[in-house]
Amino acid sequence: MLRHADRIGDALNDRGRARAQNLPAALSDYQIDAIYSPDIARNLETAEPLSAATGLPVTIIPKEYAGSRMTRDHPNGTVVWVGNKGNLRTIWAELTAPGEAPQEYGEIGVIKLNGPDPRTVTRLTVTP
Repeated sequence: MLRHADRIGDALNDRGRARAQNLPAALSDYQIDAIYSPDIARNLETAEPLSAATGLPVTIIPKEYAGSRMTRDHPNGTVVWVGNKGNLRTIWAELTAPGEAPQEYGEIGVIKLNGPDPRTVTRLTVTP
């Protein structure tokens, strides 16, 4: 789970576009099965380089119950959610992940749902 990249207004700025271009490298240790986002331009622009690198489409879904939808559709998979501050906190709580949801530009929270409880979180960073 990550917040969209840096922006000015509704669009990514130069720093955000650079950060989005570096997203595939930041997630290169993961075999990604799906990419999800709400229908918000800055989120989709952030996800586009990852989509191009993986060959996976960005699946647009409503933010409501997105955690349930993603885990139901990919129960044993690795999925990426490119979100916003509010929906990241909501999904984080829905998935009962420990700690705080990623809120800063470039911050990634990888939640491991499979295996013994408690759930674990790995923190990554995408640099511009």
